This record gives sequence, structure tokens and C-alpha cells, in this order.
Amino acid sequence: MKYLVFLIFFLPMLTAAQLLQPPAENFTRADTLRGSITPERSWWDLKYYKLDIAVNPEQKSIGGSNTVGYEVIEAGKRMQIDLQPPLKIESVSQNGETLSFTSEGNAHFISLKAPQKPGSYQELQITYSGQPKVAVRAPWDGGFSWETDSNGLPFAATSCQGLGASVWWPNKDHMYDEPDSMAIRVQVPKPLVNVSNGRLREVVENEHSRTYEWFVSNPINNYGVNVNIGDYVHFGETYEGEKGTLDLDYYVLRENLEKAKKQFEQVPMMMKAFEHWFGPYPFYEDSFKLVEVPYLGMEHQSSVTYGNGYQNGYRGYDLSGSGWGLKFDFIIIHEAGHEWFANNITYRDAADMWIHEGFTAYSENLYLDYHYGPKAASEYVIGTRNNIRNDRPVIGPYGVNKEGSGDMYYKGANMLHTLRQLLEDDALWRNILRGLNETFYHQTVTTAQIENYLSERSGKDLSAFFNQYLRTTLIPKLQYRWNGDQLEYRYLDIVEDFDMPVRVFLDEKEHWLFPEAEWKSEEMGRQPGTFEIDPNFYIEIEAL
Repeated sequence: MKYLVFLIFFLPMLTAAQLLQPPAENFTRADTLRGSITPERSWWDLKYYKLDIAVNPEQKSIGGSNTVGYEVIEAGKRMQIDLQPPLKIESVSQNGETLSFTSEGNAHFISLKAPQKPGSYQELQITYSGQPKVAVRAPWDGGFSWETDSNGLPFAATSCQGLGASVWWPNKDHMYDEPDSMAIRVQVPKPLVNVSNGRLREVVENEHSRTYEWFVSNPINNYGVNVNIGDYVHFGETYEGEKGTLDLDYYVLRENLEKAKKQFEQVPMMMKAFEHWFGPYPFYEDSFKLVEVPYLGMEHQSSVTYGNGYQNGYRGYDLSGSGWGLKFDFIIIHEAGHEWFANNITYRDAADMWIHEGFTAYSENLYLDYHYGPKAASEYVIGTRNNIRNDRPVIGPYGVNKEGSGDMYYKGANMLHTLRQLLEDDALWRNILRGLNETFYHQTVTTAQIENYLSERSGKDLSAFFNQYLRTTLIPKLQYRWNGDQLEYRYLDIVEDFDMPVRVFLDEKEHWLFPEAEWKSEEMGRQPGTFEIDPNFYIEIEAL
């Protein structure tokens, strides 16, 4: 406690440069190989994957191949492909020739024989097998989840955000590059069903097994690829959306069919709210699926996974404490929100994961806004501030596959909610959110791109605003006092050039203050009977 008090007392005295300096951490070469665009990655542009595997739940093993299609940007002779132990690459081939490779931890460097002519399209095939890492606490500690349903049948699924898709299949495991399309073939023992991303093209029946072939016709990030295996039953519906008819497909355990039919009535409600705020669902060609899994859930593209127990809230709990969090199923709304922010707009570097989580946590608020009104939405997002720790900056270190603070969720959401107040124009705000999804459609992006877009479209220089909320742990503190009929006020704990205006209400009449680091004063004519600072602004308040 004494250490905390020491920090709070002295932090306001630090310079802006010190405040924005990320904390020193020790990273290894393995972190750099995983998190940076290495020379062995940069010379080729990923175009296509064909993942063809067999899954054996009894042995908790997988095996098969991944065909990697790519365009040569500039001549190269070594290619980096990632696969995490205990899985092993058995062979690599191109044009019928076996290729040699060396390994350094999770990174495998393939020596190519054929000329790699710039502009040409090439393919190589990687075969692999083994028992992949078992997820300990999915989806936070990823890998394969191997469970059984109430009838004793296998119930398995993958999850791998952060840890990397290479925990279960070989690929170019960096977020900056996505294939334009992908085929996923998965063989499972009967009577099990496999559900993956995209649309089901074919089911091949064998004596003791089935092979499911799925096809994704849009770009897809690596961690968005998934395998879900169980005694699934299917039901579905169609949604008439902004781009036409969208197929909504649901795969749930046989025992949960009736509960799912009731709970999943929220899916069209979600789609209606998010298409309003964010624009058309980004993957009409691949449909939208909600798939039951043995863990909480994840935003796998067009194959969103669900394990929230068919109840509202987050496992039945309201994360906001406002009561509004029990009006919707957290996993349906939050994970589906990622279809726009994570799967459509994808961060290039894990340091910028707030682009996924901040906007998607904010989407919970917008869902409420659409269906229950602005008051419900404000109470919810303000309530989530109790989950903010301000332990470290929202943006993490670059090039080492390291995200920032978990505050990226609700600090990010409250930052965006605050920005909405600054605009004073909800129509403009909606157009900005929709414009983000149109401008960066199916792209990987940086924080700088998002910041610049929001500044340009809002007509405001938001650089200090983003520095404050994304790159420091400090929350602006508005101090105020009355000196007769004069209101005196200033900000503490702010970065250089931070001068965000704040809306206040004097006897319920709206008024704007323009605080800075130095004291300001305004003649109000009299002290009001009531004085309220709008709680929709994410700041701290101190009356002197």
C-alpha cells in the first residue's frame, strides 16, 4: 500500500516522454521469431491454405497436411513456417521434390529448391502429426480441449488466440498476412460431426469415419481457424440483412437442442444491432455459425464458438453490475461482435489487440443502445469501469507477440464511449463506425491507422486523447472548486497537450468546460443549486 501511494503521489510529476515509455521487459529470440515479420516471412505473400487432417479423439492426436499457396514478392530461398511441439513436421515438398528444413523452437526454416520468381504463384505441402498441446484453461490457455458429453461421446475443439494457430497446425503464424481463401478437410470417427469455418461443401462417408470439407471464401486470420467435434445436431434460419439473405446456422450437442433454440433467438437481434452500427456482416459468402464447444467461447470467423451454458450474462453474471448485463447472452453478443472487429478488421501486431477487444467490448454497449436505449447503454458501459485495473498500458510492446493490459476491453470501451460524447453527433459516430469497417474491409491494421482515421473523420486532433488512454495508466483527474461565483478547474495526471472538454450540468442546464493542466476560471453569475459532471466521460473527479 505504501508503494502504491508513492506511485500515485509522484506519477503526475513525470514528463510526457516518461509516461509514454513502455515498461522494460525481457524478450527472447523465440518471441521475436514469433512476433515479427522476419526475412523468412517477408518475401512471400500468403494466398491460400488447404488444411487436410484426421483427428483421433481417443488418442488425442491429429495428423495430415497443410498446402500453402503464396505469391512471390521478391526472390527468396528460405521460408519460415511455424509449428509448436509436441507436434512434428514429417516432410515438406514442392513440385514433387522433398525439401530440407531446420528448426528453432516453434520456427521451421524450409530451404527451397525451385526458383522463386517475383510475381509467380507457388505451393508447398507440409505433412505433420502428433498430440497437440492440451488447453488447460481454454480459451485463455489454448490448444485442443478434449472432453466428453453426457452420453460419453467425444467433445473436442480448438482455441489458440495469442498462443498461435501453430499450436495445432503448421502455418505462417503472424497476424499481418492472411490467406485470401482456405479449404479445411477434417476426418473424424463416426458418429461425430466436425464443424469448421466457412460453408460445408461435402461430407465423405467411410466405414468408420466421416470427412467434412469446409471452404472459407474470404480472408481469415490464423487464430480464427477452428475445428469443433461432437455429437452435433444442426438447425438454422435466414436473416434478411443489408447485403441480402444471410444463413444463420447453429450446431449444438444433441442434449441441448431445445435450450439452444430458445437462447439463440438473440442471434438475429445481435445481427440487426451490429449491422446498424457497424455495417453489413463482413462474411455473407461464408454464412454465420454459432457452434457449441466445451469451453466458454471464441470469435472464430464465421464459426463463432459458444459455451456460456445457455444463460444470459457472463456465465450468469453481470460484468457491469448495472443489471443490463443480464439482458443478453455475453458470449453470443461479444464473440459475434468480433466478426467486425477482429475478423474483418484485424490487428497486424498483438500489441494492438485493443482494436479487437476495445471495440468489441464497446459493441456490448451498442447492442444495448439499439434494443434498450442510450440510458441502458450508458449505465452498462459506466458500470464496467469497475473491471479496469490500470496496471499497464493498453498497447503492448511491438514485434514480440505481446498484448497490452487486459484493460483493452473496458478501458477501451469507455474511451470509445467518451469519444462519442465529444462528437455530440450520434449520426456521425455511427457513420464513423460503419466507415471503419468499409475502409479497412478484410484488412490487417495498426493502431496508427485507426487513430488517424478517427481523427480525420471526427475533425479533431485526437493524438493526445489516444496517448492518454492507450499509452499510459493514468486517468485524467478533473479538479474543481468554487470561488464565490467563479468556477475554477484543471486537469491532473495528463499527457502533454491533453485538453479534452467535458460536459457539465448547472441546475440541469448543459455547459462545456475546457480544462487544461493549468487552472482556469469562469464567471458563472452564481453558484448553481446542482452541479453535475457528465459521468459518460471516463475521468476522475475531485471537488476541492
